Amino acid sequence: MPNILDEIVKRKYEEIELARRAIPEEEHTRRIGEMPPTRDFTGALRRTGMRLITEVKKASPSAGVIRADFDPVAIARIYEAHGADCLSVLTDKPFFQGELAYLTAIHDVVRLPVLRKEFILDRYQLLEARAAGADAVLLIAEILPGDRLKVLHDEAKAVGLHVLVELHDAEELPRVIACGTELIGINNRDLRTFKTSLDHTLNLLSSVPTGRIVVSESGIRNHDDLVRLEAAGVKAVLVGESLMRAVDIGMALDQLRGVS
Repeated sequence: MPNILDEIVKRKYEEIELARRAIPEEEHTRRIGEMPPTRDFTGALRRTGMRLITEVKKASPSAGVIRADFDPVAIARIYEAHGADCLSVLTDKPFFQGELAYLTAIHDVVRLPVLRKEFILDRYQLLEARAAGADAVLLIAEILPGDRLKVLHDEAKAVGLHVLVELHDAEELPRVIACGTELIGINNRDLRTFKTSLDHTLNLLSSVPTGRIVVSESGIRNHDDLVRLEAAGVKAVLVGESLMRAVDIGMALDQLRGVS
C-alpha cells in the first residue's frame, strides 16, 4: 500500500510538468543570470554554538493546519528579530499548504538565508527555487535513488544554491556522505509514518565524518533538547511545528534558545 511519501512524490511529478509548461527553464535561467549571489546558508550554520533554522509552515499531512492565523512574512520577521540564523519555508501546496510566493516575499524582507523546503525531484525545481530567491534547497535522500541525489546536489551547487541533504533511514547515510554535501540533515520524523524520535539523530551522529555539519530536524521542543543535541556534537537544528503552535512565536523562540 502506498505511504504518504509515495503519494507526495507522485503528485510532485505532476506539478513539475505543469510548472514547466507555465514557465520554461529558459525563463528561470535568464532571471537567475540577473540575480545577486545567494546568502551564505552554510556559513551561518558553521558559526560557533548551536544554530537555529526556523520554519515557516502552515500545515502538515500528519497534523493538519498547525497555525490558522498564518502570515508567513510576519512570522519570518519575528524569527529574525528573535535570533534565528536561517529560515526554512515550506513551498509544497497540496500537503503542507505552502507557496513558492511565500519564499519570495520572505526573502525580500529579511536578511537571513532562506531554504526552500520542498520535495525536489528535478533540476527544474532547483532553477525555480533560485529564481524565486532561495539561498538553499533541501534534498531528501529517500526520494532520490541511485545517482539522482548526487546529480541534483551538483546541479544545485552549479546554480549557486547551498544544499542541505536530509535522510531518515540509516542505510542512506553512506550515499549522503558520498554525494559531497557539507550539510547533513537527520530527520527524526519518518516521512512514511510520521513517527518522531529525537534519539534518531543521536544514534546516527557517530557515523557522520568530522567536518560535516549535522542538522537535527523535527521533534525539537525545548531548550533542554538543544542542550542535549549540542553536547552530542550536533551543530544546528531545524524547528518548525513547536514554534508555529505557540501563541507568542517570539517568546517561544527565546525560550527555545534559553534567553528568557
